[in-house]
Amino acid sequence: MAGTIHIIGAGLSGLSAAVNLTAAGKRVVVHEATAFAGGRCRSYHDGALGMTIDNGNHLLLSGNRAALDYLRIIGAADRLVGPPHAEFPFVDLATRERWTLRINDGRLPLWILAAGRRVPGTRARDYLPLAKLLRAGPGKTVGEVTACRGVLYERLVEPLLLAALNIDPPQGAARLASAIVRETLAAGGRACRPLIARDGLGATLVEPALVFLRARGAVVRLEHQLRGLQFASTHVDALDFGSESVVLEAGDGVILAVPPYAAASLIKELEPPNEFRAIVNAHFRIEPPPGAPPILGVLNGMVEWIFSFPGRVAVTISAGDRLIDTARDVLAKAIWDEVASITGLAPALPPWQIVRERRATFAATPAQDARRPNAATRWRNLVLAGDWIDTGLPATIEGAIRSGHRAAALIGRTS
Repeated sequence: MAGTIHIIGAGLSGLSAAVNLTAAGKRVVVHEATAFAGGRCRSYHDGALGMTIDNGNHLLLSGNRAALDYLRIIGAADRLVGPPHAEFPFVDLATRERWTLRINDGRLPLWILAAGRRVPGTRARDYLPLAKLLRAGPGKTVGEVTACRGVLYERLVEPLLLAALNIDPPQGAARLASAIVRETLAAGGRACRPLIARDGLGATLVEPALVFLRARGAVVRLEHQLRGLQFASTHVDALDFGSESVVLEAGDGVILAVPPYAAASLIKELEPPNEFRAIVNAHFRIEPPPGAPPILGVLNGMVEWIFSFPGRVAVTISAGDRLIDTARDVLAKAIWDEVASITGLAPALPPWQIVRERRATFAATPAQDARRPNAATRWRNLVLAGDWIDTGLPATIEGAIRSGHRAAALIGRTS
């Protein structure tokens, strides 16, 4: 195809599509409404802390093949760090127990047979019910497919699915939970090694992509918001940016990689997910204790995951709607009290920042999952991208990047 591909939105799905198309030699123009790329996965300088932080704490896994391929293309694969094997340390605030889940590299789950590797207090046969999730189809909740109780659920299944689905797991879509279990625990330790952006999300996932695109002639226009799409019967024939209009020629294409509520305002017949869940992140300017793991799972507390970075400790709380309206200083103090008690750091509250994302992800219920559209639309030169598209995964970095890759493949064939 000799035309130009216009990508609306410079989040990870839009950047993924742009990188794939540019690498294939296509002419690409990216239009982003805001002053920055990255969408909900970005870094920024925080004045209160006097340092660069991420708007959220995102974990990748070694089995996230689309995300790792994307990083290899843009030359940033070495900016992810993690242990050589799949190891996940946990602490239980109710019992003060600490342990490390150690998943063996191969697909055969030998770790389940070893008491020192599996979740303490569980037996090998306790893991058999996870097979029910692997067979789960659409329309069912996790609670309808498997029992959401017991030591294994409380110490492994619940924190895993809460982080991945961003919803109380019993209410979550079993189809999406199935995909998570299939691509992590069931795939063996080689797919489960945790990876963290060493220098932040922007320096790892966003800035190298912008350098890659511009070096190959792609155009990235920030603060260039799409106001409307002009439709013909079979295709989109113009893009309305308010102060200018772009008329599409034969061979041109459009990838709409914006949030679902923005897509619905541009395509009136679209009925995408319309319920969302929040994520709360806290950042503290303080050196982590010596030997602190890069990521620590926390059970029976407000805090769920503690991330340790040079000069900074960060916290993530999923399904955080209950905390959205809590006073920021009250929330920071409550979170730090838990962090200090777990890490042994001084109880005095260090410089802090609270980042609350009200619409961090679509609500991963069966009803909302059923509203996720396919990437292809009835207009031959218009394709959708985003973690809310039907990727088969919940709203994750991997899902967003896969959707961009899929959109790039589709627009290359249909425009």
